[in-house]
Amino acid sequence: MSLDGMAQTERARLNLARPDLLRERALIGGEWIDSAERIRVTNPATRGVLGHIPNLGADAAQKAVSTAAAAASAWRARSAKERSVVLRRWFELISAHKEDLSRLMTAEQGKPLAEARAEIGYAAAFVEWFAEEAKRAYGDIIPGHARNVRISVEKRPVGVVAAVTPWNFPAAMITRKVAPALAAGCTIVLKPSELTPFTALALGVLAVEAGVPGGAFNIVTGAPSPIGEVFVSDPRIAKFTFTGSTPVGKALAARCMDTVKRVSLELGGNAPFIVFDDADIDRAVAGALASKFRNTGQTCVCANRFLVQASVFDAFAEALAKRASTLRVGDGLAGETDQGPLIDQRAVEKVDSHVRDALKGGATLLTGGRAHAAGSQFYQPTVLTHVDPNALLCREETFGPVAGLVRFETEAEAIALANGSRAGLASYAFTSNFDRAARVTEALEFGMVGLNTGLISTEVAPFGGCKESGIGREGSRYGLSEFQDLKTVCAEVSVSVN
Repeated sequence: MSLDGMAQTERARLNLARPDLLRERALIGGEWIDSAERIRVTNPATRGVLGHIPNLGADAAQKAVSTAAAAASAWRARSAKERSVVLRRWFELISAHKEDLSRLMTAEQGKPLAEARAEIGYAAAFVEWFAEEAKRAYGDIIPGHARNVRISVEKRPVGVVAAVTPWNFPAAMITRKVAPALAAGCTIVLKPSELTPFTALALGVLAVEAGVPGGAFNIVTGAPSPIGEVFVSDPRIAKFTFTGSTPVGKALAARCMDTVKRVSLELGGNAPFIVFDDADIDRAVAGALASKFRNTGQTCVCANRFLVQASVFDAFAEALAKRASTLRVGDGLAGETDQGPLIDQRAVEKVDSHVRDALKGGATLLTGGRAHAAGSQFYQPTVLTHVDPNALLCREETFGPVAGLVRFETEAEAIALANGSRAGLASYAFTSNFDRAARVTEALEFGMVGLNTGLISTEVAPFGGCKESGIGREGSRYGLSEFQDLKTVCAEVSVSVN
């Protein structure tokens, strides 16, 4: 079958109510831009071609920055309430087109349709939240150091923002950057993953319909390097925000210092999932399934190291393996599924190498452990016990559906194992003891702790890590401040002597 025929087949399976949401052009200055050189986008479940996007480079990226810079003063000049109205309308359009956006996401990213629908709701929630927060960018009045001095502090938009987002959450990673930037009065240039661009472009279509003016929100598609180089080097960009791997984030942040940009980084994790002997085992298993196997284990906050106390180790392992073995694996557009494909063949190879390394080190396989019959990019939900704490599963972010269980004896041992990583994004702990809960949550060196839950992400709470997992926070009221500068006004006034 020809590439055009493959694309037609995949698009027919999408069954979109609004086919125009599948946009094969970039968005710069309110115009939809094409290029002679294009990048093929495939469905990881079927390997079929969904379409093509422009492979834009440095020139287009610079044009987008110029457009954003030109639009900055007008967008900044709008009142907070006016910006809020536009964002609210964007939220309503995303919500109204939830099913189309979900089907696009499942087609290009692979996650089950139910998960895609949940992500669109999650992504929309950030737009709704920051539509309200736009009106609450409060400053301060500070008592002066002298009788004739009045001091005020204003919050001002940082200026032009550049954002790079990953493939694993093609909608939510975008809205939790774009929405606060626009709410604060910034303009933004976005580079979405070339693996999952269509969700981003569909969000762009709806943003334009919502009234986001040309140039305020730009989407540049293409290979990462030339576009990223413009983002980190152009002095007109005041803020760079990136979600991706730790090595790439470090390199990009270093380049940003040449022009002293503000930087936000949401980088890799290595989340410990601790099950104590007083935990509710059923609750812990449910939390493990939600944390580990959501999005086929391809999340930065995914449980990566399972630390289970000795007295409940076997019971937890058996229950988790039983539940994992029942997960339905397959193409999200072909029927009800619980787990989709991995994003590409390299991801499959990495996951399998972690499993082989654990088995070589003495681990026991309870379920899974190999490629799935659904296709070359599918991997069986896998549970391993008696994993060596020094195995690759524990030292590296697996980013796949593999739960490796490590046995521990004491609370102190669990904390030491959990904190023995340079990653500091998410962590999880299950216990029914209040005192232990307080001790453990205080001791864990992570930006986020899930206590008796495997789901911690929400628009109302700050998302981010410490150590080598990032800088800054997204979501919540703290997320707006990432796109604001403080301006101090110190005024000398006349003071009556009467």
